[in-house]
Amino acid sequence: MDLTHPQSNLSLGFSSHASPPHRNQIADDSISIQLDSSLRDPTHTVPPVPLQLLEPQADNQRTENGNLDRDMDDDEDREVEEFQILGHSMCLKRRRDSESSSSSATATSNSKRVSFEPDLEARRTAVRLWGDQPLRIADPDVFKIMEKEKIRQFKGIELIASENFVCKAVMEALGSHLTNKYSEGVPGARYYGGNQYIDEIETLCCERALAAFNLDPENWGVNVQPYSCTSANFAVYTGLLLPGDRIMGLDTPSGGNTSHGYYTPNGRKVSGASIFFESLPYKVNPLTGYIDYDKLEERALDFRPKILICGGSSYPREWEYARFRQIADKCGAVLMCDMAQISGLVAALECVNPFDYCDIVTSTTHKSLRGPRGGIIFYRKGTKPKKRGMLSTQGDESEHYDFEEKINFAVFPALQGGPHNNHIAALAIALKQVATPEFKAYMHQVKKNAQAFAAALKRKSFKLVTGGTDNHLLLWDLRPLGLTGKIYEKVCEMCHITLNKIAIFGDNGAIIPGGVRIGTPAMTSRGCLEGDFETIADYLCRAAQIASQVHRDYGKQQKAFLKALENNKDIAELRIRVETFASQFAMPGFDS
Repeated sequence: MDLTHPQSNLSLGFSSHASPPHRNQIADDSISIQLDSSLRDPTHTVPPVPLQLLEPQADNQRTENGNLDRDMDDDEDREVEEFQILGHSMCLKRRRDSESSSSSATATSNSKRVSFEPDLEARRTAVRLWGDQPLRIADPDVFKIMEKEKIRQFKGIELIASENFVCKAVMEALGSHLTNKYSEGVPGARYYGGNQYIDEIETLCCERALAAFNLDPENWGVNVQPYSCTSANFAVYTGLLLPGDRIMGLDTPSGGNTSHGYYTPNGRKVSGASIFFESLPYKVNPLTGYIDYDKLEERALDFRPKILICGGSSYPREWEYARFRQIADKCGAVLMCDMAQISGLVAALECVNPFDYCDIVTSTTHKSLRGPRGGIIFYRKGTKPKKRGMLSTQGDESEHYDFEEKINFAVFPALQGGPHNNHIAALAIALKQVATPEFKAYMHQVKKNAQAFAAALKRKSFKLVTGGTDNHLLLWDLRPLGLTGKIYEKVCEMCHITLNKIAIFGDNGAIIPGGVRIGTPAMTSRGCLEGDFETIADYLCRAAQIASQVHRDYGKQQKAFLKALENNKDIAELRIRVETFASQFAMPGFDS
């Protein structure tokens, strides 16, 4: 039937696919409306729009089960146009645009009558809007706090040796859609589907990790999934040891890391390394601050650790890896290096290379390496070399390293779940940069800045542990000034200088740390050179003078001491100087 108005360009047509029996409701799939305009492009086909034709029913008409028909209730919420066709009172209900393209096969597979919820599109829109909101709209509270932290970073002097500023490309990868994908397992052996591109990224990251440190993939393997270096270290212990087995690392007050095992003076086990394994530390010489290798060997031969660890958090000198290798061989230990602090220097050939001597090397990825926050494990593979001094007829020629499977299994599934794919992509980006001449020049400058920094502090008669540095960090012993690391850290923080308190050998460790650790990577990333670090040394000197004065006046009165710092005009003046200085230097990755 075609009902066409003579003065309109539109025609209303009805087509019936079947002759339905007499009933109150005419099925949706039996009648459609065809809109035809003589003005439209004849090549453009407008599909028929299904209609729902209903005979009028009383307002109180109920269904067989006693409930009002839901779709009639829906009709009351809509604008429904009623009209007469062939003596029947009809109402036209048009399917929404988002649904109009559905095939008739899909429609017939549903109920004979389309029950179209009036709020469906509204709910879809709400979810879409919620998912697309920028941070400033989605969560203004978090956004404001993040903006304050951004300003703090830009206006302050960052001297924590464990921190750095990543580039914009790394930030983009960290905040990317890769965070959406779950990928338990390793490339080629995942527990979830849809990981073909994630596999490509992780494989590329592993290749770049080996290339960054000039390692032969035939002799070295790598796992880039650990969430941190502490996680990486514990994965090594878990893979190679049984609970209660022995490990040996540098004592924390001597510059070691708690993840190598540490007990407080009252015997409390601080880290998982000491909770699940038995640890015994070696120490530095209290007179020189250097590692006492003779005592180390003596203790190792008595203790017989299964893993001997070199590397630490706050040791400013080179490590004698060759000597460690000799000691490890004598006591039958695996030699592991934690190069978290110096990995950037190692990659840039600015310090001795631990890969020449060690069986396993772990690291963070965010410190001097200047990548995202995370961990990494390198392990030897292939045939084991004969031990030094062993005859050619001794030993098994076919003996191989068995680290790969054990360490990979320890990372997942033993200790971690799915890897953070956004981190792995960001690490791949950072490792590509590590292999460039520009990164090597950057690390060379980091080291030069540290040496200039040390010289400037020594000219002011301040005491540095070991008298200087071979890498990127300095240990400043504050005890001759009558200060603790905690007090000085607080004063510096109020002056907008960030550094961290650190235990110095011979003090009361973590309870009353006697010094601070300062490093040069972060401010070097912002463009500071040797002369700039001499200026920073002046600021640190002034902060020490302020801290000493306030501590003399209020040191034993904690509340009065903190209040005196808040109201101190000297601190306010130094803060202005610091912020003016720091604001001269651009912040990597920041838009403004």
